[in-house]
Amino acid sequence: MTVRAFRVYGTVQGVGFRPFVYRTADALGLDGWVANVDGHVEGEVAGDPRAIDEFAARLGTGAPPLARVRRVDLTGARAGARGRGFAVRHSASGRAGATNREIPPDAAVCDACLRELYEPADRRYRYPFINCTDCGPRATIIEDLPYDRARTTMRRFPLCPDCAAEYANPGDRRFHAEPVACPVCGPRPAWDDLRGEEALRAAVRTVTGGGIVALKGLGGYQLVCDATDGGAVAALRSRKHRPSKPFAVMVRDLETASGLARIGRMERAVLTSPARPVVLLAARRRHPVASQVAHGVPRLGLFLPTTGLHHLLLDEVARPLVVTSGNLSDEPIAVEDAEAFGALARVADGFLTHDRPVRARYDDSVIRIAGRQRITVRRARGLAPAPMPLAVQDPLAGVGAQLKHTFTLAADGRAHLGPHTGDLADVATYEAFRRSYDDLKRLTGIEPGALAHDLHPGYLSTQWARQQPLRRIAVQHHHAHVAAVAAEHGVTGPFLGVAYDGLGLGDDGTLWGGEILLADLGGYRRVGRFATAPLPGGDAAVRHPARTALGHLLDAEALGTPRPSPGLVRRFTENLDPAEAAAVRALVARRVNCPRASSAGRLFDTVAALLGLAVSVSYEGEAAVRLEAAAKTAHAVPLAHRIVRSDGLWVYDSTATVAGLLERRGDGEPVPDLAAAFHLTLARVTADLVARAVEEGAPRTVCLGGGCFVNGRLLTEVRRRLRSQGLRVLAGGEVPVGDGGISYGQAAVAAARLARER
Repeated sequence: MTVRAFRVYGTVQGVGFRPFVYRTADALGLDGWVANVDGHVEGEVAGDPRAIDEFAARLGTGAPPLARVRRVDLTGARAGARGRGFAVRHSASGRAGATNREIPPDAAVCDACLRELYEPADRRYRYPFINCTDCGPRATIIEDLPYDRARTTMRRFPLCPDCAAEYANPGDRRFHAEPVACPVCGPRPAWDDLRGEEALRAAVRTVTGGGIVALKGLGGYQLVCDATDGGAVAALRSRKHRPSKPFAVMVRDLETASGLARIGRMERAVLTSPARPVVLLAARRRHPVASQVAHGVPRLGLFLPTTGLHHLLLDEVARPLVVTSGNLSDEPIAVEDAEAFGALARVADGFLTHDRPVRARYDDSVIRIAGRQRITVRRARGLAPAPMPLAVQDPLAGVGAQLKHTFTLAADGRAHLGPHTGDLADVATYEAFRRSYDDLKRLTGIEPGALAHDLHPGYLSTQWARQQPLRRIAVQHHHAHVAAVAAEHGVTGPFLGVAYDGLGLGDDGTLWGGEILLADLGGYRRVGRFATAPLPGGDAAVRHPARTALGHLLDAEALGTPRPSPGLVRRFTENLDPAEAAAVRALVARRVNCPRASSAGRLFDTVAALLGLAVSVSYEGEAAVRLEAAAKTAHAVPLAHRIVRSDGLWVYDSTATVAGLLERRGDGEPVPDLAAAFHLTLARVTADLVARAVEEGAPRTVCLGGGCFVNGRLLTEVRRRLRSQGLRVLAGGEVPVGDGGISYGQAAVAAARLARER
């Protein structure tokens, strides 16, 4: 017999990999052992050399659904005697300083567990915390590695004899399933003094009676109400201080989802994936969901149940449910029970909780499909912190931006994009970021030697980075956007970057947001941009698009196009508060507190305001969402636009577009037609800017980045036009396209710059 050692690297802990190794070895008649060691799996295998080769091949190709095998190493070869079969050994710590250990994301309850959940004869019948090696909590309960029950929050629940027998049985689906539990030994639902089924019934009574329930989910608390009850949804909006941002809706199954929205093949696959993200879908014209859920936006964010508790609640209520983050607007979701009882006491009418602690904070992931392009809006539960490839050697971190904040830890060819934190606007979100960063750093074993941060000195992430005793690498905001796209697709050479977003600090000290960059991962040169316009009142203009619009009408960058006539401007201001309009005029005339920005996002705001779709907004991007929603015309007539040369750059003179918009609206053209015309115009502008850069020698690979490309209509039309020019067009898929992907782009840029220094 031949004896060989093996090691398997990747996401191989917490995914049923050791049981899979056991079954594979047993089927091939091999002896040996397997164990979790740090973040990988290792062991020895003994038998016929050909069987050992087959064993190694199967480890790489036949792994369990949640596993991701990166490498299988077979080392050594010595003679040995027949052993006593194959065994799963206790986990052990390996070499000191092990780095880049991979943490498995949580996975929704699998079909096999669902069958048991609804089988009256099964001992886990209607048990909300049912799970096995193929599903259940992972990242949200892990306290340390190697991954064993003793290093998760399930250590508080000793296994009963029946569960212990399943855990030890190689032929059982729960063989070494660390979160395994049952009604005898596992967590239990609670509602005040009620437990188990009585607690669930209390929650059902509250929801069906029009109330709001705070439910303890996988990654923290969620707020739940009847999605068909307009009064309940309105109450949730009022109490949560979330006046207009759409809510996500959880439904029982695909059949129910199909009755509410149109679902394509790709959307179906994402909806039913183990991650169970929220998927943004085109709503059907008639559906029972209350209008207050999405406030006139013709899309619904739908997702399927993630836990047994969600399934049981949906079954009993028998209606779609609003399931949204358990927090007040702009705060991190509540994780600990005491935190939830304090923060949500004035929001929820009752608490459906349980006694399994949540170790890590994970909000729900959000995905959109535009044509055949997957757009990750938010990477969180079910997706994070699974690693993604990145050309990086030395350990480093990207600390992100300010809005939709994430951070990234990277080393040894892989990057771990941390969970969505929210907007770093106050102490609570800042502390949530610091805790999440420290936790993931400890679990992965990555100790960064350098920190990449945004140029903006006012971002809390930048301020935190500057306080750390590490090398700091400043990365321009829009370079990070397009570098994230390039790095995700493995582009290492030069490319042309199109970065459209709200605002980011440029290297010249001004605000950017509509940029064409000639770039590689290490650096960039600005070759095109949008015209600048003032933001009267600074941040106030972001919250009040009417201010941005008036600033654009009165003082857009002079590039040769006459500004709209006073009559057209007056027609717009007649609908504004006279005092505010006068104040804005004064600010613009004196150029006081009117920072200028070359921003695509702010141009969306301007057009939305001019069309009467969004005078004021309650969340970043709302005006653009409403503008896309209004664009219902399939074949629009584009608006006027000009590309001019200014200071060595190609510049989009948006004054021509805005003037044409006002004129056509004055002539009575419908708002849906004009909204569609603006999208078409921006796609043509992008194609023109890119074509001019390519004519001057720019690469023919184009990377589209920035939050404006969450807009499916814009992304689809831009891709179509650029591809018609024979260009290779790339957009973010797994990495969030907006500011949630900034940290990954920062890490990519920092890695490239460090590599150049070697």
